[in-house]
Amino acid sequence: MNLTNSKIIAIDFDGTIVEDAYPNIGNERMFAFETLKRLQSDGHRLILWTYRHGKKLDEAVTFCKENGVEFYAVNKSFPEEEFDGSVSRKVNADLFIDDRNLGGVLGWGEIYQLLTNEKPPKQKKKKGFFRF
Repeated sequence: MNLTNSKIIAIDFDGTIVEDAYPNIGNERMFAFETLKRLQSDGHRLILWTYRHGKKLDEAVTFCKENGVEFYAVNKSFPEEEFDGSVSRKVNADLFIDDRNLGGVLGWGEIYQLLTNEKPPKQKKKKGFFRF
């Protein structure tokens, strides 16, 4: 992907990357980290955008690092941003992926297909015993 097509994508943690078990960390949602790594390798900037803060936020960031994903920024629009209450906490992103979306969150395979317009490979028809 060339950088002119890259997006800034804000991604929730609980219920989106992992099953919702807050304040604990739930199990990884199927294909979450594989998809996030692929999005990064495609040139997208990923922001972890979560309600978590303090120790619980640190645990989530560490969990993601242990699974091969380091975010461009965490709960801010860019790494150097300082949150002091004088600006909105809403991050500047092109897309938001969150389990609280209207209709819920899609599977990570579907998310990747929507972002890349990639279609799943077509299955070849198996030839049966009888040919007509």
